[in-house]
Amino acid sequence: MNNLIELKNIVKIYNSKKKIKVLNKVNFSFKSGKIYSLMGPSGSGKSTLLNLLSLIDIPNSGILKISNHQIDYSSKSYNDKLRANKIGIIYQDNNLLSDFTAIENIYLSRLSISDNKNSAMIDAKKLITNLGLKNRENHLASELSGGEMQRVAIARALINSPEIILADEPTGSLDLKNAKEVFKILLKLKNKNRLIIFATHNRFFANMADCKIELISGKIKRSTNARIK
Repeated sequence: MNNLIELKNIVKIYNSKKKIKVLNKVNFSFKSGKIYSLMGPSGSGKSTLLNLLSLIDIPNSGILKISNHQIDYSSKSYNDKLRANKIGIIYQDNNLLSDFTAIENIYLSRLSISDNKNSAMIDAKKLITNLGLKNRENHLASELSGGEMQRVAIARALINSPEIILADEPTGSLDLKNAKEVFKILLKLKNKNRLIIFATHNRFFANMADCKIELISGKIKRSTNARIK
């Protein structure tokens, strides 16, 4: 099983009235074929770490490798393409375009890497059908329920067949019933060539991962490897 993401001495500091070191020489390797849950108290750096892994943010120092490729943060265009092709991101608040339909929110993400709208539409329809939203595909995002919006957000993250899925509190705004449904979907996305990392405050959901890790004082601590069936 290969390391898909490698972190070496990653440091992230925020400057406000005083310097706050959120991540302090983090070293960790994430393997393909695994699901990782990321826990830690509010302000521990979970979202910061996911933003670094998604190439949205830049560390102050340290090395990030994806598929053995060391990220050069000066190559913004290359990194944008890498993110679009390899990384699917699921946000807590779904970040859907409210004035676009469910199907449009999904296929527009494909157009960031290909101008073949017909192919994008076909794949988007397959995804939305597989997620049980066929009868909602032409509804505006603003007309969907919270659970439906998050399923559309998952479909949007999957449209480019990413090797890496990053989810930041993907059920944080949902009730328990919808949260469980979303996690069922998330866990079914596992395959031998894919890495899934999700941040959560909920230990029940965290324990569903293959590997549970915690952010404490800017460091990653590995917890018990246990998957609840």
